[in-house]
Parts: sequence; structure tokens; C-alpha cells
Amino acid sequence: MASKQLDPHPSRAKGEYRTQRAKPGRAFDVRAATLVVGGDPAARLGLQAQVAANGHDCDGAEDLSHALARLAERPYDAVIADLDSLPALESAQILQALQVAPGEPAVVAMAQMDNAGQAQAVWDAGVLGLLRQAPLDVEVRFALRSALEARRLALERKSLSRRIQNEVLKQTKELLDTIQRLERVEMGVRRSQEEAIYRLSRAAEYRDNETGMHLQRMSQYSAILARKYGLTHDRCEIIRTASPMHDVGKIGISDLILYKNGRHTPDETEIMKQHAVIGYEILRGSQSELLDAAATIALTHHEKYDGSGYPRSLAGRDIALEGRIVAIADVFDALSSKRVYKPAYPLEQATQIMNDGRGKHFDPELLDLFWESLNDVLEIQARHSDAERHAAQAQPVSA
Repeated sequence: MASKQLDPHPSRAKGEYRTQRAKPGRAFDVRAATLVVGGDPAARLGLQAQVAANGHDCDGAEDLSHALARLAERPYDAVIADLDSLPALESAQILQALQVAPGEPAVVAMAQMDNAGQAQAVWDAGVLGLLRQAPLDVEVRFALRSALEARRLALERKSLSRRIQNEVLKQTKELLDTIQRLERVEMGVRRSQEEAIYRLSRAAEYRDNETGMHLQRMSQYSAILARKYGLTHDRCEIIRTASPMHDVGKIGISDLILYKNGRHTPDETEIMKQHAVIGYEILRGSQSELLDAAATIALTHHEKYDGSGYPRSLAGRDIALEGRIVAIADVFDALSSKRVYKPAYPLEQATQIMNDGRGKHFDPELLDLFWESLNDVLEIQARHSDAERHAAQAQPVSA
């Protein structure tokens, strides 16, 4: 029995394939739409003929601008770029522009490759295949087949990631609805509510690879600072219980960005910043004073006192008090704790960094009160060190 193969259709949605039975005599297992980009007409037409003869729907473009225009008009599954005939831009710029075009085509580079350094630079640009000039039919066939398979797997992974994120967001809202119902009953269930909040916060923490006891420490640092500022016991308890949810919005950030190795691009950084808004949207609109405080903290804990923070560039006391408190507690714990990307800074270094941010990142009055409470802070730090993670892992945040 003939096996089923994936057949792209010009009217399909991005990344969607239609199944059909493989046809005898085709050189490619997967029929696809391919675009050949090159400034040498004879070489481009010759390569188009090679690709079309093996069963692809093949078009050509003479330069990058024409290629991007074609990619905007219709989805292509693969692009072959003749880098030697496209001298206007650096090869890496050409390849990166093609990779992020609509449809996210599989990009195969073709070049003379006089030395290993040139070949490595092309691979580093993220291509899925590499051809020498005047390639043999078998080389074209193999390069495209491999690139298309890699693209298919990448698109399936993205689709799965989106489905998981949507399901997580759905279940998160259901959990928050449950928390609101629990708040209406007697005080005897308050402990259960706090544990549910803590476990939800840990879900976001695990996605961000935070240290084990981070939520325990920063929530209690926040309560210490709130008490030092003169807030009521009830309000301090609300801040203590709500503050672990400060980064819950990271549940809605794509794995591809959240777990990226290396520095984020400016666009990816802007997407990462959206976790503050996502967290606020998840938490806002509740009749619960606790969840209302958590929404405010999620939205404002990355604002900076001088107005250079995000997401709203608020400044001074336009930033909610809860957000200003949690900003200090969160940064102090990040600086003084070990992370996968840094060691724990000594107390003197952490103190100096935060003092450098006085009046810029941090509310000066609150920062002074935090230092006045440093003995209590260090006691909490010792009590909830990461060495105690496994012993405390199943426990809710406690005073």
C-alpha cells in the first residue's frame, strides 16, 4: 500500500499541509512550493528547472526585494538563495530576512564556499541546507528534502507549544475562578487558598528556571518592607500572599523566546516584557482584594522610579505602592541568589548595585526602609535558602 505524504496547497494556512498518496516517479517525498533567488538569470533558471523537474512548484526572484514581495503574496515552503549573485547585502542579512518572511520557509543557501569559515558563517545564520554552485540533481534533492523535513518539525513544535500555552492559560483561569469561590467561604479555607496561589506561582517560576525558594524569600521581604512602611497587618498579609504571582504572566510567553539560548533580539525583548500585561490580564477584574493586589503587582513591579521601566513607563508615586515594594524585594533576591546565568553576589555588591539604582530604579524612601530592615531580611534569607528547597517545596508561603 502506498504511504501517505504531505502535499502543500497554495490556499492553505501558514504551515498547514494536506495529506495525499505519493505519486510514482517523484523525486521528492513531499511536493512543495519553492522560490529560487539569484541575480544570475541563467543560473537561476537552470536551478528552477532542476527543482521543477523533481516535482516542485518553482518560481524565481532576481533579488531579495523581489523575493520578499513574492513571499508576501503567497506561502512558499522553501527558498534557495544564490548568495554569490546577491552582493547588495551581507549573506547573513539576506538569509535572516528570508527565514522570517511570511510562512517561515525552509532556507537553503547556495554559494561557492571557498573556505570553511564562509560555510560556518552561513550555517550560523540559521539555514537548513547548503549547496555548492552548479549542484547535482541529487544534491538539490537531498538538501531540499532535509530542509523541508526540518521545517515541518519546527512548525509542528510551534503548533504544539501554542496549544499547550492555550491549555495552560485556560486551566489557569479555571484555577483563579476556584480561588475566588474559596474566598467567599469561612476563614478556615484561607490556608488552602494561599497554597493554590503559591502552587500557581511556582508554575510560572519553573517556566523561568528561577531558584527554588525565590518566591518564599521575596514574598516575605515584601511583607517586611510593607510593615516597615506602616501598612496594616491585613494589608501586609495581602502583599505577602499576592507577591509570588508577580511573574505569572510568563505562562503566556512562547517557549521559543522564554528558553532561548543567548541574547534576545529587540523584538523578542518586547515580547518578554508583555508578561507584565499578560499577568495583569489573567488576574484583573476579580472581586477578591487579594487577586486585585496580585494584578497590580504583576503590572507594576517592572516599572522604575525614574519612568524608564515597563510596561507603562510610570514614574514616582504614579507606580502603585505594592509594585514599588515588590520591585525592591524581587531585585534584592535576584542579586543575592544564585541563578543559572550568574553566581550569588556578595551582600556588599548587591547593596551597591541597588544603591546605584536609588531614585532611578527604586523608590528612595522605600529603599532606605529596606536597609533599615536588613537584619530581618537576612534572617529570612538564611531560613529559606535554596539548600532547604526540597524540604519546603510543598509548603505554602507563610509568615
